[in-house]
Amino acid sequence: MRRRAPPVDEIRGTANGTAPVPLSVLDLVTVGSGRTATDALRTSVDITRLAERRGFHRHWVAEHHSMPGVASSSPAVILAHLAAHTERIRLGSGGVMLPNHAPLVIAEQFGTLEALAPGRVDLGLGRAPGTDGATAAALRRSDRLSEGADEFPQQLAELTRFLDDDFPDGHPYARIHAVPGPVQGPSARPPIWLLGSSGFSARLAGVLGLPFAFAHHFSAQNTVPALDLYRDSFRPSELLDAPYALIGVSALASDDEREARRQVLTGALSMVRLRTGRPGLIPTPEEAAAYEFSAMEREFVDSWLSNVIHGTPDAVRSGLDDLQKRTGADELMITANAHGGDARLRSYELIADAYDLAVA
Repeated sequence: MRRRAPPVDEIRGTANGTAPVPLSVLDLVTVGSGRTATDALRTSVDITRLAERRGFHRHWVAEHHSMPGVASSSPAVILAHLAAHTERIRLGSGGVMLPNHAPLVIAEQFGTLEALAPGRVDLGLGRAPGTDGATAAALRRSDRLSEGADEFPQQLAELTRFLDDDFPDGHPYARIHAVPGPVQGPSARPPIWLLGSSGFSARLAGVLGLPFAFAHHFSAQNTVPALDLYRDSFRPSELLDAPYALIGVSALASDDEREARRQVLTGALSMVRLRTGRPGLIPTPEEAAAYEFSAMEREFVDSWLSNVIHGTPDAVRSGLDDLQKRTGADELMITANAHGGDARLRSYELIADAYDLAVA
Protein backbone atom coordinates (compact mmCIF):
# COMPACT_ATOMS: atom_id res chain seq x y z
CA MET A 1 0.00 0.00 0.00
CA ARG A 2 1.56 3.29 -1.07
CA ARG A 3 0.95 6.41 0.96
CA ARG A 4 -0.20 9.60 -0.65
CA ALA A 5 2.71 11.88 -1.57
CA PRO A 6 2.55 15.27 0.16
CA PRO A 7 1.35 18.10 -2.06
CA VAL A 8 3.93 20.61 -3.18
CA ASP A 9 2.63 23.28 -0.80
CA GLU A 10 3.74 21.17 2.17
CA ILE A 11 7.27 21.90 0.99
CA ARG A 12 7.07 25.33 -0.58
CA GLY A 13 6.29 28.05 1.89
CA THR A 14 4.80 31.49 1.31
CA ALA A 15 6.83 34.66 1.77
CA ASN A 16 5.19 36.86 4.38
CA GLY A 17 5.39 40.61 4.84
CA THR A 18 8.23 42.10 2.80
CA ALA A 19 10.48 39.03 3.06
CA PRO A 20 11.80 37.91 -0.35
CA VAL A 21 11.24 34.23 0.49
CA PRO A 22 9.73 32.25 3.38
CA LEU A 23 11.64 32.60 6.66
CA SER A 24 12.08 29.66 9.04
CA VAL A 25 13.92 28.73 12.25
CA LEU A 26 16.76 26.29 12.86
CA ASP A 27 17.02 25.49 16.57
CA LEU A 28 20.13 23.96 18.14
CA VAL A 29 18.57 24.08 21.64
CA THR A 30 21.73 25.73 22.96
CA VAL A 31 22.58 25.59 26.66
CA GLY A 32 24.40 28.62 28.06
CA SER A 33 26.78 28.73 30.98
CA GLY A 34 24.76 28.94 34.18
CA ARG A 35 21.68 27.53 32.43
CA THR A 36 20.26 24.02 32.17
CA ALA A 37 18.86 21.79 29.43
CA THR A 38 15.43 22.48 30.93
CA ASP A 39 15.99 26.20 30.37
CA ALA A 40 17.08 25.55 26.79
CA LEU A 41 14.05 23.41 25.99
CA ARG A 42 11.71 26.00 27.48
CA THR A 43 13.34 28.59 25.23
CA SER A 44 12.70 26.32 22.24
CA VAL A 45 9.00 26.28 23.09
CA ASP A 46 9.01 30.08 23.39
CA ILE A 47 10.80 30.42 20.04
CA THR A 48 8.47 28.11 18.14
CA ARG A 49 5.43 29.87 19.61
CA LEU A 50 6.89 33.22 18.54
CA ALA A 51 7.72 31.83 15.11
CA GLU A 52 4.18 30.54 14.66
CA ARG A 53 2.67 33.82 15.84
CA ARG A 54 4.85 35.90 13.49
CA GLY A 55 4.48 33.79 10.35
CA PHE A 56 7.77 31.91 10.11
CA HIS A 57 7.18 28.85 7.93
CA ARG A 58 8.86 26.04 9.88
CA HIS A 59 10.90 25.25 12.97
CA TRP A 60 13.55 22.53 12.68
CA VAL A 61 15.68 20.86 15.36
CA ALA A 62 19.16 19.51 14.59
CA GLU A 63 20.60 16.24 15.93
CA HIS A 64 23.89 16.60 17.83
CA HIS A 65 25.58 14.35 20.38
CA SER A 66 28.09 14.67 23.21
CA MET A 67 28.08 18.48 23.04
CA PRO A 68 27.41 20.09 26.44
CA GLY A 69 26.23 23.33 24.82
CA VAL A 70 23.58 21.64 22.67
CA ALA A 71 20.53 19.79 24.04
CA SER A 72 19.11 18.45 20.77
CA SER A 73 20.32 14.85 20.82
CA SER A 74 16.74 13.53 20.41
CA PRO A 75 14.93 15.53 17.69
CA ALA A 76 11.82 13.34 17.63
CA VAL A 77 11.26 13.79 21.38
CA ILE A 78 11.70 17.56 21.15
CA LEU A 79 9.44 17.81 18.11
CA ALA A 80 6.67 15.94 19.91
CA HIS A 81 6.96 18.47 22.74
CA LEU A 82 6.89 21.42 20.34
CA ALA A 83 3.89 19.95 18.51
CA ALA A 84 1.97 19.92 21.80
CA HIS A 85 2.59 23.66 22.20
CA THR A 86 1.77 24.80 18.63
CA GLU A 87 -1.04 24.51 16.12
CA ARG A 88 0.09 25.55 12.62
CA ILE A 89 3.83 25.90 12.15
CA ARG A 90 5.67 23.09 10.37
CA LEU A 91 8.04 21.13 12.59
CA GLY A 92 10.92 18.96 11.51
CA SER A 93 14.42 17.62 11.81
CA GLY A 94 17.30 19.60 10.45
CA GLY A 95 18.22 16.92 10.58
CA VAL A 96 18.16 13.34 11.74
CA MET A 97 21.57 11.80 11.04
CA LEU A 98 20.33 8.63 9.36
CA PRO A 99 23.51 6.50 9.65
CA ASN A 100 23.16 6.76 13.45
CA HIS A 101 19.83 4.92 13.38
CA ALA A 102 18.02 1.94 11.95
CA PRO A 103 15.69 3.20 9.19
CA LEU A 104 12.72 1.38 10.74
CA VAL A 105 13.19 3.32 13.99
CA ILE A 106 13.10 6.66 12.16
CA ALA A 107 10.03 5.57 10.18
CA GLU A 108 8.27 4.72 13.45
CA GLN A 109 9.33 7.94 15.17
CA PHE A 110 8.22 10.20 12.35
CA GLY A 111 5.09 8.18 11.70
CA THR A 112 4.22 8.88 15.33
CA LEU A 113 4.98 12.58 14.90
CA GLU A 114 2.80 12.71 11.78
CA ALA A 115 -0.02 11.12 13.79
CA LEU A 116 0.44 13.71 16.55
CA ALA A 117 0.65 16.71 14.19
CA PRO A 118 -0.92 15.68 10.86
CA GLY A 119 0.38 17.58 7.86
CA ARG A 120 2.94 19.57 9.87
CA VAL A 121 6.01 17.32 10.01
CA ASP A 122 9.19 17.41 7.89
CA LEU A 123 11.78 14.64 7.89
CA GLY A 124 15.17 16.17 7.14
CA LEU A 125 18.00 13.65 6.82
CA GLY A 126 21.77 13.96 6.91
CA ARG A 127 24.59 11.45 6.51
CA ALA A 128 27.12 13.04 8.89
CA PRO A 129 27.30 11.75 12.48
CA GLY A 130 26.51 15.08 14.14
CA THR A 131 29.36 14.50 16.58
CA ASP A 132 32.96 13.31 16.90
CA GLY A 133 34.19 9.93 15.69
CA ALA A 134 34.28 8.23 19.09
CA THR A 135 30.71 9.24 19.88
CA ALA A 136 29.56 8.19 16.43
CA ALA A 137 31.14 4.78 17.00
CA ALA A 138 29.26 4.49 20.30
CA LEU A 139 25.99 5.42 18.59
CA ARG A 140 26.46 3.03 15.70
CA ARG A 141 28.20 0.23 17.64
CA SER A 142 30.83 0.29 14.92
CA ASP A 143 34.06 2.13 14.15
CA ARG A 144 33.50 1.86 10.38
CA LEU A 145 32.06 5.34 10.08
CA SER A 146 32.89 5.93 6.42
CA GLU A 147 31.00 2.76 5.55
CA GLY A 148 27.88 4.17 7.22
CA ALA A 149 28.11 7.35 5.15
CA ASP A 150 28.65 5.36 1.96
CA GLU A 151 25.52 3.35 2.66
CA PHE A 152 23.35 6.46 3.02
CA PRO A 153 21.53 6.04 -0.34
CA GLN A 154 20.61 2.47 0.57
CA GLN A 155 19.47 3.52 4.05
CA LEU A 156 17.39 6.29 2.51
CA ALA A 157 15.75 3.86 0.10
CA GLU A 158 14.96 1.49 2.96
CA LEU A 159 13.50 4.28 5.09
CA THR A 160 11.32 5.40 2.19
CA ARG A 161 10.04 1.85 1.73
CA PHE A 162 9.11 1.66 5.41
CA LEU A 163 7.34 5.05 5.27
CA ASP A 164 5.38 3.95 2.17
CA ASP A 165 4.89 0.34 3.34
CA ASP A 166 5.76 -0.93 -0.14
CA PHE A 167 8.60 -3.44 0.07
CA PRO A 168 8.15 -5.85 -2.86
CA ASP A 169 6.96 -9.40 -2.36
CA GLY A 170 9.81 -11.66 -1.37
CA HIS A 171 11.81 -8.89 0.30
CA PRO A 172 12.98 -9.83 3.84
CA TYR A 173 11.09 -6.81 5.20
CA ALA A 174 7.91 -7.25 3.15
CA ARG A 175 5.91 -8.35 6.22
CA ILE A 176 7.29 -5.65 8.51
CA HIS A 177 5.20 -2.50 8.98
CA ALA A 178 6.27 0.83 10.44
CA VAL A 179 3.52 1.77 12.89
CA PRO A 180 1.98 4.33 12.93
CA GLY A 181 1.92 4.03 9.17
CA PRO A 182 -0.06 3.19 6.04
CA VAL A 183 -0.84 -0.36 7.17
CA GLN A 184 -3.44 1.35 9.37
CA GLY A 185 -5.03 3.17 6.45
CA PRO A 186 -4.15 5.72 3.73
CA SER A 187 -2.56 8.89 5.01
CA ALA A 188 0.08 11.46 4.19
CA ARG A 189 3.65 10.92 5.29
CA PRO A 190 6.27 13.49 6.26
CA PRO A 191 8.06 14.85 3.19
CA ILE A 192 11.72 13.83 3.11
CA TRP A 193 14.40 16.51 2.78
CA LEU A 194 18.09 15.88 2.25
CA LEU A 195 20.57 18.02 4.16
CA GLY A 196 24.15 18.68 3.23
CA SER A 197 27.28 20.81 3.55
CA SER A 198 28.94 19.58 0.34
CA GLY A 199 27.97 18.18 -3.04
CA PHE A 200 27.02 14.57 -2.19
CA SER A 201 23.54 15.16 -0.80
CA ALA A 202 22.97 18.03 -3.24
CA ARG A 203 23.36 15.69 -6.18
CA LEU A 204 21.38 12.88 -4.54
CA ALA A 205 18.50 15.22 -3.66
CA GLY A 206 18.44 16.45 -7.24
CA VAL A 207 18.46 12.98 -8.79
CA LEU A 208 15.65 11.84 -6.47
CA GLY A 209 13.57 14.99 -6.92
CA LEU A 210 13.66 15.87 -3.22
CA PRO A 211 13.85 19.26 -1.52
CA PHE A 212 17.35 20.20 -0.34
CA ALA A 213 18.63 22.10 2.70
CA PHE A 214 22.20 23.40 2.70
CA ALA A 215 24.21 24.28 5.82
CA HIS A 216 25.41 27.73 4.75
CA HIS A 217 25.92 28.66 8.42
CA PHE A 218 29.00 26.44 8.67
CA SER A 219 29.96 25.73 5.06
CA ALA A 220 29.46 29.08 3.34
CA GLN A 221 32.16 28.56 0.72
CA ASN A 222 30.27 25.56 -0.67
CA THR A 223 26.79 27.09 -0.76
CA VAL A 224 26.58 28.31 -4.36
CA PRO A 225 28.38 25.28 -5.90
CA ALA A 226 26.12 22.89 -3.98
CA LEU A 227 22.93 24.70 -4.95
CA ASP A 228 24.05 24.82 -8.57
CA LEU A 229 24.75 21.08 -8.47
CA TYR A 230 21.34 20.40 -6.93
CA ARG A 231 19.53 22.42 -9.56
CA ASP A 232 21.53 20.94 -12.43
CA SER A 233 20.92 17.40 -11.15
CA PHE A 234 17.22 17.85 -10.43
CA ARG A 235 14.74 15.45 -11.94
CA PRO A 236 11.00 16.05 -11.34
CA SER A 237 9.33 13.57 -9.00
CA GLU A 238 5.84 12.98 -7.65
CA LEU A 239 6.95 15.11 -4.69
CA LEU A 240 8.40 18.11 -6.56
CA ASP A 241 8.10 19.36 -10.12
CA ALA A 242 10.97 21.84 -9.74
CA PRO A 243 13.93 22.29 -7.37
CA TYR A 244 13.34 23.75 -3.92
CA ALA A 245 16.32 24.64 -1.75
CA LEU A 246 16.58 26.34 1.60
CA ILE A 247 19.79 27.42 3.32
CA GLY A 248 20.60 27.56 7.02
CA VAL A 249 21.79 31.06 7.95
CA SER A 250 23.37 32.24 11.19
CA ALA A 251 21.85 35.64 12.00
CA LEU A 252 21.27 37.67 15.13
CA ALA A 253 19.58 41.06 15.39
CA SER A 254 19.73 43.41 18.35
CA ASP A 255 18.51 46.92 19.08
CA ASP A 256 22.17 47.94 19.38
CA GLU A 257 24.93 46.96 16.93
CA ARG A 258 27.53 46.57 19.68
CA GLU A 259 25.24 44.30 21.65
CA ALA A 260 24.73 42.11 18.60
CA ARG A 261 28.50 41.76 18.22
CA ARG A 262 28.79 40.98 21.91
CA GLN A 263 26.21 38.22 21.63
CA VAL A 264 27.54 36.51 18.49
CA LEU A 265 31.05 36.42 19.96
CA THR A 266 29.75 33.86 22.48
CA GLY A 267 28.92 31.49 19.63
CA ALA A 268 32.28 32.10 18.02
CA LEU A 269 34.16 31.25 21.23
CA SER A 270 32.01 28.15 21.61
CA MET A 271 33.05 27.05 18.10
CA VAL A 272 36.73 27.71 18.89
CA ARG A 273 36.46 25.42 21.88
CA LEU A 274 34.59 22.77 19.92
CA ARG A 275 37.12 22.80 17.07
CA THR A 276 40.01 22.47 19.53
CA GLY A 277 38.51 19.53 21.44
CA ARG A 278 37.18 21.57 24.39
CA PRO A 279 33.39 21.58 23.94
CA GLY A 280 31.38 23.15 26.73
CA LEU A 281 28.36 25.25 27.57
CA ILE A 282 27.86 28.43 25.55
CA PRO A 283 29.94 31.10 27.33
CA THR A 284 28.43 34.32 28.64
CA PRO A 285 29.03 37.58 26.76
CA GLU A 286 31.27 38.69 29.60
CA GLU A 287 33.35 35.52 29.36
CA ALA A 288 33.67 35.86 25.59
CA ALA A 289 34.68 39.54 25.85
CA ALA A 290 37.37 38.72 28.42
CA TYR A 291 38.79 35.71 26.57
CA GLU A 292 42.30 36.20 25.15
CA PHE A 293 42.24 34.67 21.67
CA SER A 294 45.49 33.44 20.18
CA ALA A 295 46.42 34.70 16.72
CA MET A 296 45.18 31.45 15.16
CA GLU A 297 41.96 31.57 17.17
CA ARG A 298 41.39 35.21 16.21
CA GLU A 299 41.78 34.30 12.55
CA PHE A 300 39.19 31.56 12.96
CA VAL A 301 36.79 33.89 14.80
CA ASP A 302 37.07 36.58 12.13
CA SER A 303 36.38 34.00 9.42
CA TRP A 304 33.46 32.52 11.38
CA LEU A 305 31.83 35.85 12.13
CA SER A 306 32.14 36.97 8.50
CA ASN A 307 29.34 34.47 7.78
CA VAL A 308 27.17 35.48 10.75
CA ILE A 309 24.75 38.22 9.78
CA HIS A 310 24.45 40.43 12.84
CA GLY A 311 23.70 43.98 13.88
CA THR A 312 20.62 46.18 13.91
CA PRO A 313 17.39 44.84 12.41
CA ASP A 314 17.91 46.90 9.24
CA ALA A 315 21.46 45.57 8.85
CA VAL A 316 20.33 41.97 9.33
CA ARG A 317 17.49 42.40 6.85
CA SER A 318 19.91 43.82 4.31
CA GLY A 319 22.34 40.96 4.88
CA LEU A 320 19.63 38.34 4.50
CA ASP A 321 18.29 39.99 1.35
CA ASP A 322 21.77 40.09 -0.19
CA LEU A 323 22.42 36.46 0.66
CA GLN A 324 19.13 35.35 -0.84
CA LYS A 325 19.85 37.23 -4.06
CA ARG A 326 23.37 35.83 -4.28
CA THR A 327 22.33 32.20 -3.75
CA GLY A 328 18.82 32.17 -5.18
CA ALA A 329 17.68 30.25 -2.09
CA ASP A 330 13.95 29.48 -2.04
CA GLU A 331 13.82 29.80 1.76
CA LEU A 332 16.03 31.15 4.54
CA MET A 333 16.24 29.13 7.77
CA ILE A 334 17.66 31.33 10.50
CA THR A 335 19.63 30.07 13.48
CA ALA A 336 20.34 32.57 16.25
CA ASN A 337 23.25 31.42 18.38
CA ALA A 338 23.77 33.33 21.61
CA HIS A 339 24.24 32.58 25.28
CA GLY A 340 20.78 33.45 26.57
CA GLY A 341 17.29 32.67 25.42
CA ASP A 342 16.19 36.30 25.74
CA ALA A 343 18.71 37.44 23.10
CA ARG A 344 17.59 34.72 20.70
CA LEU A 345 13.90 35.48 21.18
CA ARG A 346 14.49 39.19 20.75
CA SER A 347 16.42 38.56 17.55
CA TYR A 348 13.59 36.60 15.93
CA GLU A 349 11.09 39.27 16.99
CA LEU A 350 13.24 42.05 15.53
CA ILE A 351 13.73 40.18 12.25
CA ALA A 352 9.98 39.63 12.02
CA ASP A 353 9.44 43.36 12.61
CA ALA A 354 12.08 44.26 10.00
CA TYR A 355 10.13 42.29 7.39
CA ASP A 356 6.71 43.46 8.60
CA LEU A 357 5.62 39.91 9.34
CA ALA A 358 2.05 40.01 10.60
CA VAL A 359 1.21 39.22 14.20
CA ALA A 360 -1.27 36.33 14.29
